[in-house]
Amino acid sequence: MQVLRVTGGARLHGAVDVVGAKNSVLKLMAAALLAPGDNRIGNLPAISDVAIMRQLLERLGCTVTESAHDAVDQVTIRTPAQLNHEAPYELVRKIRGSICVLGPLLARTRRAKVALPGGDAIGSRPLDMHFAGLERLGAEIRVEHGYIVAEAPDLRGASIWLDFPSVGATENILTAAVLAKGTTVIDNAAREPEIVDLCRMLVGMGAQIDGIGSSTLEINGVDGLTATSHDAVPDRIVAGTWALAALATRGDITVRGAVAHHLDIALDKVAQSGGDVEVLADGFRVAMDRRPKSFDVVTLPYPGLATDLQPQAIAALAVADGTAMITENLFEARFMFCDEIARMGADVRTDGHHAVVRGRERLSGAPVRATDIRAGVGLVIAGLVADGITEVAEVHHIDRGYVRFEEQLRSLGADVERLESTSFGG
Repeated sequence: MQVLRVTGGARLHGAVDVVGAKNSVLKLMAAALLAPGDNRIGNLPAISDVAIMRQLLERLGCTVTESAHDAVDQVTIRTPAQLNHEAPYELVRKIRGSICVLGPLLARTRRAKVALPGGDAIGSRPLDMHFAGLERLGAEIRVEHGYIVAEAPDLRGASIWLDFPSVGATENILTAAVLAKGTTVIDNAAREPEIVDLCRMLVGMGAQIDGIGSSTLEINGVDGLTATSHDAVPDRIVAGTWALAALATRGDITVRGAVAHHLDIALDKVAQSGGDVEVLADGFRVAMDRRPKSFDVVTLPYPGLATDLQPQAIAALAVADGTAMITENLFEARFMFCDEIARMGADVRTDGHHAVVRGRERLSGAPVRATDIRAGVGLVIAGLVADGITEVAEVHHIDRGYVRFEEQLRSLGADVERLESTSFGG
């Protein structure tokens, strides 16, 4: 087992670079299935989820070549005229994002067999809306022996209303609709920057999509798409993580390569807490020279505060002045993180989808366990503001979403090491 050993007391200071968003790149790679030929996707993060998606595309018949251009990672996905249609369990179980191959496979091959996905342990994420939307387009879907089996001899446009602006459901319906006959309207569609990014890549392939960035997407199906070249949108969650790390550690961090507008609410919370936020042409800077003040958090679909920033916010609030109320509206098990940070002395009480955080001057280093990607980085931030040593176990979760995380922390002045450990806390 690998652990991150964090010595508390560092004030993070310096600059970091943000590359493409994990939550976009995986979907862009899946979208390459829609267009035969060489699809180039740039600004990729060198994270384990990207490596798994590469393996999955190769199993579906693609040839994936990695390269670097101006020190930025990119892949070229050569999509064949004939694709395999089965996404195997041993790959799909590793990342939730793999479900996004369902829509493209239906559009290209008119059938798909995709293992039920795995991913982070943050609660139930049902696929009902994915299935209902694809069925409206003409697909027949069933689940058998742990696989989603979908067939669609004839995809036709339809009017689809989502009960909730699900990112995954929006993506799968969108990628199936671009090659369906007629017009599809998705109402209450997700509006996240990653959805906009996917739409822009699809338009670059020749798709006809109106309403990009709004809650209503209108897709006029086309007969075929052509390969394209596209750079992924910067990762707003990684950028927001650095903003909250600066707040918690009373640091001064310049985040380069980010889009500040994608973090309007998060950066406003940082400013409410006493942080000095400066928007730059290519990112932003957060400087903090005092103990942060508490602020309330309500997670919502974009443009609301992202649930993926909730653990990092709690880490900052654990050492803030005052009491904060956290309301988690998306994933009921996200508060598993609270049990771990409580081991470090944080005063966190949970009740259903609410948590109350009473800030303390300092936390206390302890052995803790990452239960998902964001919980992992939240615990590292907590370790930076704790007395003594914190060991964060199961750091493979962090590797799924953050590029060379401990190296970037060290560049900012943190004392962080990756070590081999034979037992939890050992």
